[in-house]
Amino acid sequence: MTPPARPVLPPGQRARVLEMQGVDKTFNGAVVALRKLSLEVYEGDFISLLGPSGCGKSTALRLISGLIPPTAGRILWEGGERAGDLGMVFQEPTLMPWATVAENVWLPFRLRGTPFRAVEQQIMEMLALVGLDRFAAAYPRELSGGMKMRVSIARAMVTQPRLILMDEPFAALDEITRQRLNNDLLALKARIGCTVIFVTHSVFESVFLSDRVLVMAARPGRVIRELTVDEPYPRDMAFRTSPRYAAAAREASEALVEAMGEAA
Repeated sequence: MTPPARPVLPPGQRARVLEMQGVDKTFNGAVVALRKLSLEVYEGDFISLLGPSGCGKSTALRLISGLIPPTAGRILWEGGERAGDLGMVFQEPTLMPWATVAENVWLPFRLRGTPFRAVEQQIMEMLALVGLDRFAAAYPRELSGGMKMRVSIARAMVTQPRLILMDEPFAALDEITRQRLNNDLLALKARIGCTVIFVTHSVFESVFLSDRVLVMAARPGRVIRELTVDEPYPRDMAFRTSPRYAAAAREASEALVEAMGEAA
């Protein structure tokens, strides 16, 4: 049975999940992807990294996940070690074509050596949360692009990780599907109580989803502005069409224009 949702405390009472202190990343001794990136992430945050292509957003996620090491600076985790309960969603769903939907969602458990039957109910409950319980026996080739991404999100969240990293997961989808998945993502986050770091090029998506938007410039990659979206959750169409949303999107757009100018 899926555990109850974790409560999200007010910001002043949240535990710190991780801190990046003056992190640099240089590739091949010449290409400076990030310079002096500092960031604090707290329990329950929804942080968007917003910026032009080449500003190091995806590199930041890879550093946090431990896939690559920093060239300089430090990444500090609560407790002193990288969190084991970490999920990741990529721009492409990266599903196994030979496996059913349920078997794809089982993958994180399978890598831990947990039999399918032992977690079948948990898998089915997560598929129900993303609206795909009737497709548990289907194969990826039978699904639409939006449905494939729901499977990818279910796979990342099924173990109820503390931190989820999402690298432009909705970039290739049409606007209607994208908005629906934005809504679903916030509902799932509220249900699980996780922390999310989300990479996007979309000003509107970042404002709708996030409580903090970090605007990045390139050459070298760095944060030039941090914007707070002081709007309570849950968020819905009323927020999307509100003056508050328009004002926040305008502020983010202006910061993005500044970032692109600095990257030129």
